[in-house]
Amino acid sequence: MPAQQERGARDVRGLEDVEWTPVSPKLIPAQLFALVIGTVIITAVLCVPLVLMLTGVWPGYPAWLAWLVPAVALVWGGVDMLLVPRRVAAMGFAEREDDFLFKSGLWFRRVLAVPYGRLQYLDVKEGPLQRRFGIRSLELQTASASTNATIEGIPVEDSERLRDALMARGQARLAGL
Repeated sequence: MPAQQERGARDVRGLEDVEWTPVSPKLIPAQLFALVIGTVIITAVLCVPLVLMLTGVWPGYPAWLAWLVPAVALVWGGVDMLLVPRRVAAMGFAEREDDFLFKSGLWFRRVLAVPYGRLQYLDVKEGPLQRRFGIRSLELQTASASTNATIEGIPVEDSERLRDALMARGQARLAGL
């Protein structure tokens, strides 16, 4: 785990001293399952011209295009699935004294800092797929739409504690203004 924290600290410049909490690794199979379902649906829809061409209903449709479009969708979905573990490993959050940080991204890294005094609303969400894998999402909302964030992959046992702790800090900071 220290190597993971070391890599995470190097990923975000200027935040080397921050101790990041990674999201749950259960997010990987949940995202893979959703990607498989999505890829199958998109590929099936994109196969309609191929089926129509092969059955003779649309004989003038170019064969190379009829095969290429679903193949590209499958390759795109496969590459997306291969990147899921790295994307999840790049995600993390940190509770600091004055703000809450969330980091994400492989190629385009993003660190979102939300001051506790700006938190207006925190929502813990759990869909059927998340429930199956024992994770939840935490949605942070502020007055500015650009600082709203949804943190996926929070373990069920940590989600309520995190929500309550963030709200308590937010109320304390708001009262101090």
